[in-house]
Amino acid sequence: MAVHVIARLTARPETVAELHTLLLSLTEPTRQETGCLRYELLQNAADPTDFTFIEEWTDSAALDAHSATPHLQAVLAQALALLAMEPDIRRYAIIG
Repeated sequence: MAVHVIARLTARPETVAELHTLLLSLTEPTRQETGCLRYELLQNAADPTDFTFIEEWTDSAALDAHSATPHLQAVLAQALALLAMEPDIRRYAIIG
């Protein structure tokens, strides 16, 4: 069963450009991962500090494998210093 993820990250105002570049570096390698069906990075037009990933994975195993990839781990380690708060990452299943 497919797994959907909404992951929101909020930059500190002075780190928006740096976080934007860092998060954008995740898109291509992640889209190449086995089980990745959708991986989009959005930036809020009204609040540029607000970034959101919209993700769809074939199953939980594919998402768990993504979470352990070196490219994601490296970006998360760098991103923590740029964030205004902890990331809000939520998994969803379609129910209707």
